[in-house]
Amino acid sequence: MAKPVRGLRFQPSGGSRAAQIPVGKKQRLTIERLANDGRGIAFLEGRTWFVAGALAGEEVEARVLGAHGKVVEARTERVFSASDLRRPAPCAHAGRCGGCSVQHLPHDEQLALKQRMLAEQLSRVAGVEPEAWAAPLSGPEFGYRRRARVAVRWDAKAKKLEVGFRAAGSQDIVAIDECPVLVQPLQPIMSRLPAMLQRLSKPQALGHVELFSGSAIAVLLRHMAPLSATDLEILQAFCAFHEAQLWLHGEGEPQPVDPDQALGYHLEPWNLQLAYRPGDFVQVNAGVNEAMVAQALEWLAPQADERVLDLFCGLGNFALPLAQNVREVVAVEGVATMVARAAENAASNNLHNTRFFQADLSQPLSDAEWAREGFSAVLLDPPRDGAFEVVRKLASLGAKRLVYVSCNPATLARDTVELVRQGYRLKRAGILDMFPQTAHVEAMALFEAS
Repeated sequence: MAKPVRGLRFQPSGGSRAAQIPVGKKQRLTIERLANDGRGIAFLEGRTWFVAGALAGEEVEARVLGAHGKVVEARTERVFSASDLRRPAPCAHAGRCGGCSVQHLPHDEQLALKQRMLAEQLSRVAGVEPEAWAAPLSGPEFGYRRRARVAVRWDAKAKKLEVGFRAAGSQDIVAIDECPVLVQPLQPIMSRLPAMLQRLSKPQALGHVELFSGSAIAVLLRHMAPLSATDLEILQAFCAFHEAQLWLHGEGEPQPVDPDQALGYHLEPWNLQLAYRPGDFVQVNAGVNEAMVAQALEWLAPQADERVLDLFCGLGNFALPLAQNVREVVAVEGVATMVARAAENAASNNLHNTRFFQADLSQPLSDAEWAREGFSAVLLDPPRDGAFEVVRKLASLGAKRLVYVSCNPATLARDTVELVRQGYRLKRAGILDMFPQTAHVEAMALFEAS
């Protein structure tokens, strides 16, 4: 019997496997164009490079963040030849903090990028273009963010508390002393927060901090162990100095230290006050949120005698303004606590023509009691996964008009295919610039039955 040959390496079909590119390697690249997420795209030796912080036409030095197959993810370390569009990054933490990925682009170019992203998805996936494009809904490019989560982590090796935002492409924490996109009332809290947290006796038990600015300023601390009386005094003194509520999140749900305190935000054009609690979803951009609600009502054109359906209603952000204009609003949400909160918001604003229901909207609409009478119009504002199962049954509800608010153009385009199949026409669409300095795209689309 022949002796087996050892040490053979069998080649996979298709030829030899290319060596993987190590993390941290630097590479000089020429950027061909921008990807849908705002990163630059370059091609080198059969690989496609996605380079954060790079613009089309630039020659850059990029550092590898990760590689898989023929795709390399990297970030710009140096610009040898800059695009005419490039501007100095307004934030001192640009390139390290993972929050604002396109701030090297002027704001009007950011809007144009987002518009192209939406148009491309609708064209490529759904094969449609709206009969009319709406102008972008936008507001100030800085000082807009009324809510933020601050990362907190104890480095046992260095015996140091890290406080800031997550780094681009990693779980590292970038120390932040100023954030240009935060609303002004949160700026001094953000700058003084690290020093205050470092005074607490058990920094290793701290989770994260959330900052809120609405009808009140609030600071929420997530903690994994009980706080000492001294620590609580430090936190209360800090919040008192900044005229902010203190909320604590240990076991169970977040709770205010003062049980009489509540959070909320005002929808000024409709004179509505909506209460919320930390953990509830609220739009972080108050100005664009109000403009979005106003545009949704304008496009939906609700009439006084109509019955309107609001799907994924949340706290009632759309449902309550709608209720001021129609005979009845039926609002449906998947999270039971949000349904209860929305109903409370309707009652506190003296709106009694609203009904709120809990339903799993990732599943097809069943013969629910609230759906049997049909609707003249529908508004939906789903999460990133979209609303495919819901839109499959919308025509059966009899709605002639539909406004779809989307935080993901890809799922909006996918759902558009189904709506067109049911006989709806895409009348109007446009972007909502809810997150300036990022490539995140929100959009609104109006569909009408043929």
